[in-house]
Amino acid sequence: MLLITLMAIVIDFSEKINRFIDAELSLGQILGEYYLNFIPWINGMMWPLFSLIAVIFFTSRLAKNSEIVALLSSGVSFNRLMWPYLVSASIIAGLLWIGKNHIIPHSCKIKNQFESEYLSKKHEKTLNSDVHFFLNPNEKVYIRYYRRSDSTAQSFRLEKFNDNRLVEVLNAEKLVFKSEPKEWTIKNYTIRKFNGLNETLEKHPGESIDTILDLTPEDFVRNTKQMENMTTADLEDFINRERERGLGEAKGFLIEKHLRNSQPFTIIILTIIGLAVASRKVRGGMGLHLAIGVILGAAFVIISKFAATFSNNLSLSPGLGAWMPNFVFTIIALLLAKLSQK
Repeated sequence: MLLITLMAIVIDFSEKINRFIDAELSLGQILGEYYLNFIPWINGMMWPLFSLIAVIFFTSRLAKNSEIVALLSSGVSFNRLMWPYLVSASIIAGLLWIGKNHIIPHSCKIKNQFESEYLSKKHEKTLNSDVHFFLNPNEKVYIRYYRRSDSTAQSFRLEKFNDNRLVEVLNAEKLVFKSEPKEWTIKNYTIRKFNGLNETLEKHPGESIDTILDLTPEDFVRNTKQMENMTTADLEDFINRERERGLGEAKGFLIEKHLRNSQPFTIIILTIIGLAVASRKVRGGMGLHLAIGVILGAAFVIISKFAATFSNNLSLSPGLGAWMPNFVFTIIALLLAKLSQK
């Protein structure tokens, strides 16, 4: 952990040193605000790999000294030998689960705010065209174009429903944010009301009215690293809010939620794989064991990326996409354990 974390910090610092200098940041700001919060983030990503390498180093040394052979020859079964590994892996996985769901998001929030303020301005994007919102179950808005610079919207439409029946439509040429918290000005508007087969039309060209809408300029802004900044409870609240507003199912946030539960379990799977691979004494020794472990780890990362991409862009469910690599490698781990030295 210490060695790889230091390597990650050195590589990251070499890439960002010019931006640190341009922003005229002090050493205290760089270390205290950025790298102190960079360490939990990078460790949260790398802990499964750390566990795999640690298991291979430790077990390969046992196998090299013929201690695995001695244990098995004395009557200790491979399953019994696996128990201390599983207990240790479960403890590490539990710590990672706590970190992923409750601790690391707070560090990521500080780190990402620092990056956004001093290093990069590309973390935010604006919903600026063909935007649909459900303000509540009975009110829906549509905006053809939103301009963030002055918080104005062109071609605004507000639809009101009663028992799933359309009862009123307000169309406006422009919607302008007036004041906090949620006061807007509607300009050049018409109102159509429906009562069964009867319809009334009110035209107000050149007129303006002020109204309260459950809508703020922040609702149009999306932070590309917003998921990292949220605890799991915040993620669930955000997903529910997005669903209520009709903005889809927030698949990226659902995938992040499932990944936070599936990645700690990865530690247990990779521990079984590392034990099964490294417990056999071979001519190549630790080097061969490490090579096999790195190949398996790389394969796991590739499958994880493919599954996440399919979940985001295709019809694969977020839960299945997050857990699929674990399902695949659980089968591989069980096969390796079955074929391991007995």
